[in-house]
Formats: sequence, structure tokens, C-alpha cells
Amino acid sequence: MPAFRPSRSAIVKTSLLLSLPVGMVLLMLVAGGLLNGWPALLAWAVTPGIFALLVQRHFERIARLEATVEGGSADIEPNSPLAPLAGRIESLHRAHAESLAALRQRLHAAHVALESLPDPLFLIDAEATIVSTNRAAREIFGEALAGRAVASNLRHPEVLKAVESALEQRQARTVEMTMLVPIERSFAVSVEPLSEPGPDNSQALILMHELTAMKRTEQMRADFVANASHELRTPLSTLVGFIETLRGPAKDDPEAHERFLEIMHEQSLRMSRLVNDLLSLSRIELNEHTPPRGLADLSRILASVKATLDMQAATKDMAIQLELEAGLPPVTGDEDELAQVAQNLIDNATKYGRPGTPIRVVARRADSVPAAFPKAPHGAVLIRVQDQGEGIPREHIPRLTERFYRVDKARSRDLGGTGLGLAIVKHIVSRHRGALAVESQVGKGSTFTVYLPVASPTAISGPAPAPAA
Repeated sequence: MPAFRPSRSAIVKTSLLLSLPVGMVLLMLVAGGLLNGWPALLAWAVTPGIFALLVQRHFERIARLEATVEGGSADIEPNSPLAPLAGRIESLHRAHAESLAALRQRLHAAHVALESLPDPLFLIDAEATIVSTNRAAREIFGEALAGRAVASNLRHPEVLKAVESALEQRQARTVEMTMLVPIERSFAVSVEPLSEPGPDNSQALILMHELTAMKRTEQMRADFVANASHELRTPLSTLVGFIETLRGPAKDDPEAHERFLEIMHEQSLRMSRLVNDLLSLSRIELNEHTPPRGLADLSRILASVKATLDMQAATKDMAIQLELEAGLPPVTGDEDELAQVAQNLIDNATKYGRPGTPIRVVARRADSVPAAFPKAPHGAVLIRVQDQGEGIPREHIPRLTERFYRVDKARSRDLGGTGLGLAIVKHIVSRHRGALAVESQVGKGSTFTVYLPVASPTAISGPAPAPAA
């Protein structure tokens, strides 16, 4: 164990201080005639040196004791005065290390639990400034949240009142709020004051529980009653009427049987398409607030959809012209849903385009994006489907993606449309954090363009390999 040497000035000061009482005693003896002056002066002169030796030894022991307490008892010699303390010091060090390890483990477990919460969580200080967040909050509001005012992210008046109540009156409140961008989402926001300030000066927490799926389920139930029941009533009435006719007046009429069965078959197919589209739309809407995380190859998707619809287009003497940019990057998305987008758009172009005209399908990197397109750090890819049909009057374009909305209801039903195809396209594109643009000229045709964000390079290349052990 290295020798510990106190500073020279500390030894000198302490020695002089301790020699002062000795000097006073010697002075009193000289004054009383009990001691000659020269021996007394000589004794007082050597006193600081003697005290210096004693003080240095004690200082060294104190320094060694301090170092032992800090570093452990392993280096204490058996014959050292500190030897009796060695076991106790080692025990204290071990207990301290175990307590520190347990505390770190508990803090790590608490951090992991908060980070893993599916609901966004904020911790705020007395000034309503964000001091900490979890992963769910950062995924919705961005990474740079710490240090920002709550009002810069949660602008809902009722939420801000609840925050004020928690910080000033120490009262917990729960309110509902709706976010409109990038897609509509509903939350129950609970603001709770902390029983005591946190180590980061946090005074209250904000927990956001998502209600979007529940709200959409309620809305879909209302929409089904209002719209789907009306759409199903006509084919059901037709089927009931023909069945009654076949069982009654046309019971023995083979020609009527053939004609009515064909109509009944068409109405049954119409109801089947309607139910399938309703189920598809319901599933998409329930998951719309959760963006997909997979990778989608648009070139492969579009080639597959073209092969599926080529025969349908050929029945109208139409050709699907596919133009794919070389090296088209993948997008973040669900391949099945994006295939449904392409199929619905090309199917519409086949139905409403003029016979003998081409359908142009283009996929390439987007040079620019519409204002409604959310921020995409890696750029965007567009899918454009262009037909040469009758076109859509301008006043109808804003309502094209509404459920059951048809520009020409009779023609749409004759062509087998359910009025849900573009609504499905809209909600899939919304789930993929993309945008849909529609352009049309009466007499010339329509163009539907879907913009999708390019996947990040990390997602494309995959996670980095684990370091070698």
C-alpha cells in the first residue's frame, strides 16, 4: 500500500498550534522563577518538531483509513492498527455494492417498463415543460420532446386545463382529445400529479390511452345501419320478388326460370361484393392508426395486378400499359393492402374507360408531393393510373372517396360497383401515411395518383449484425 503524506503546511500549522499551550506553561514557569529562561526557550523551540513527528504519523493513519474505506481492505497489513476494521470495512463495501446494483437493476426495469408501454407517456415539471417521454410518445410526436412545453405538442384546451389543475391544485383529471393529423386519432388523456417530485424535477405525468379503434367501431356500426342496409335492401328485394315469382306465376315457365335465375345470380354476386368490401373496409379502418412496418416491392405488386386484370381489360379491347422506373426503391407498407389499392384503381379504369383505349400505369420516384402528404425523410414513390374515359365533373371529385358515393349510380351498379372501392383506397393510403390525388377532365379521362413514403435505408438493409463475442 503506498505511503500517504499530508501536506507540509498542514503539519507545520498543526504543530505550531499544539506547541502554543506548552510555550505558555514554560513562560509561566520562567515568570515564577521555577525555570531558567534559556532552558525554557530551548524546550519550546524543539516542541514543534516533536509535535510534527507525532502529527505526521496520525495524519498518515487518517489518510490510510480514508483510502481503506474508499478502496476496500485488501491492502491492509495484518499488523496494521487498521487490521481490526478490515472485516467490517469489507462487509460495508460489499453491502454498498449490492445495494447499488439492486438500485440500478430496479431503475433499469422501471425504464424498460415505461419504454414498453403501448400508450404515450410524458413526465412534466412545475413549468409544464416535458422532462421525459417513452417510445410510444416519441413515435407520435417526434424524438426532440424533452425541454419543450407541453402546449407545443398537446394543443387541446381541455388537456392544458387538466395539466394546470394537476400542477397548481394537485388534482387528477381525464379528458378526451382528437388529433386530426397525420390521421384522425382519439385519446383519453389522464393527467396525474406525482406524490413527490422525481429526480428529474418531474411534478406530474400525462398518459394517453388510445380510443381510436373503439370510436371507429362505433362509427362503422352507425354507418352500416345508415348506408349498408340501404345498399343491401335493393338486391334482397329483387331476390325475394323473383323467388316469389318463380314459386308462383312462373312456376312452370322454363324461359322465365332461365331469365330470372340469371338476374338473381347477378344480384347475389353484387351482395357478395358489397359484403366483402364492407369487411375489407372495416378491417382497414380498425388498423388505420397503426402504420405498417414491413417492406413492399411496388414493381412486383403492379406486375402481379396487371397479370390478374389483363383478361378483364381485353374483354373491352383495352391494354394495361405498365411503366416502371428502373431501381424503384421499396416502400414501407403491407403488400396485400397495396395490391388492393392498385387493383381497385386499375379495375375502375377498366370499368369506366372507353373501349379500345389504353390504361396507363406508372410507378416512379416523385419529384414533388401534394401538401397533404406527411413529411417523408427519404422521399416518395408515386403510382399513377390514367384512363381515357368520360371523366368526372369537378364538383364530384372531393366526394369520390366517401363510402357509397357514386357519380352515376345507375351506371356504377350496372358495372358491378359497390361504391366502396375508392373509400378502401383512401383508408389504405392513409394507413401507409401517404396521399391520394385525383385529376379529371370531362370527355378526356381521369388520373389517380398515390404517393407513398420510401422506406428508410436501415429498414431496407436490415438491422446491423451483433458484435462478435
